Amino acid sequence: MTPTKIDAATRQLDKAHSFAFVKAPSMKTRVVTFLCVMMAGLLGSCGAARPSKYYQLTVPGAAGAQTADSAPEGKANDPIPLTLLVGNLMASHLYREDRIVYGGAGEQMGTYEYQRWAEPPTEMVQEVLLRALRSSGRFRAVYVQRSNINGDFLLRGRIYDFKEISGNPMTARVTMELEMRDLKTGATVWTHYYQHDEPVSGKDVPAVVAALDRNVQLGVKQVLGSLEEYFAAHPAK
Repeated sequence: MTPTKIDAATRQLDKAHSFAFVKAPSMKTRVVTFLCVMMAGLLGSCGAARPSKYYQLTVPGAAGAQTADSAPEGKANDPIPLTLLVGNLMASHLYREDRIVYGGAGEQMGTYEYQRWAEPPTEMVQEVLLRALRSSGRFRAVYVQRSNINGDFLLRGRIYDFKEISGNPMTARVTMELEMRDLKTGATVWTHYYQHDEPVSGKDVPAVVAALDRNVQLGVKQVLGSLEEYFAAHPAK
């Protein structure tokens, strides 16, 4: 091979080496840049997590407080000489957790991911009922059922519905059934069934919570009225 041809071949080989040397880092740079962008996106999405909001029901006033409409006139200072125990309320697992439940006209239901109760509905309704019975001043004593507390009657029940009903109009449904058992005889002496759809004055979750709260307060007021009627017809001996 002549020197001229050798020089030409050498130049071609150097050109190829130069091309490979330039191209390889360029592809590597693009891959690294892509990975950095992906990591930044993942970190950004993790940092923008949506915060949860928590809600609770309105609990009646301090224990022992007496209000004008909590007892008939002339009976506010004359409590029934009985001790009531308030037991746990049963419900499906949906109402024993803190998720706010919604449903429609059919059987399907769902829960909100970031809108939650401060406590499960079963516990909140039990607390509202307990405090309402205490603040009424109509009974000698009202306690949560515990193994070391004796009482005359046990109040317990079940929550069937505690949810938003989507539609037009949107409502908040509460369905519950309570019963009272005479602890001396073991007999169930009183029952009360409550179901009501309270209109929701809005389209957001806080409006639903407010409607459920109003519904529970109305239901508990009816329970107290029904208990008052029972003990008026069956005076304590």
